[in-house]
Amino acid sequence: MVQPQDELIPTRATLIQRLKNWQDHASWQDFFDTYWRLIFTVAIQAGLTEVEAQDVVQETMFSVARHMPSFKYNQAQGSFKTWLLTMTRWRIMDQIRRRESLAACLPFFEETATGTRTVDIVATPSTENLDALWDAQWEETLLEAAITNVKRSVDPQKYQIFDLYVKKEWAADKVAEAFGITVSQVYLAKHRISEMIKEEVNRLTAEVT
Repeated sequence: MVQPQDELIPTRATLIQRLKNWQDHASWQDFFDTYWRLIFTVAIQAGLTEVEAQDVVQETMFSVARHMPSFKYNQAQGSFKTWLLTMTRWRIMDQIRRRESLAACLPFFEETATGTRTVDIVATPSTENLDALWDAQWEETLLEAAITNVKRSVDPQKYQIFDLYVKKEWAADKVAEAFGITVSQVYLAKHRISEMIKEEVNRLTAEVT
């Protein structure tokens, strides 16, 4: 069933309130589906391995769950975006410390024949540029969330027209022929869905920053 446009995505503030109930599995799934890739990608870009990044995702989710009962959503005191970044940063730093602790016990820390320690050759994760990485990935996350929810809300055929014309870059006349419609109808579907996505991105941005 197609949802009304004003119900595409529940406000993050509303979602945060629902997350205070650990038994609200649907809301926690919504939260995970929206933000897990953001956390994972930033962890990878910070220099962690895929396994370490997966651990960051899991541990960040656990951390959010622990803090959520006492968390108060107040934009004046700090955005949800910043708070989630803090949770993620701590978990990334935990992984870096674990790697360093493990590496300290490994024999490859011995000097090589050239006098260079093997550890000096291994890339070291860093949180120095995490704010910039987070900001860039955050924008992509909001866009993907908006697209996903708009897709769920509109007529499947109209979204397919949009997808073929905009994302797959089919010519307008080819799309029109495939669906038995006019080229102007292709342009109209593209315009309407593009506007819906923009509105969703703007709404999400206003609600969590």
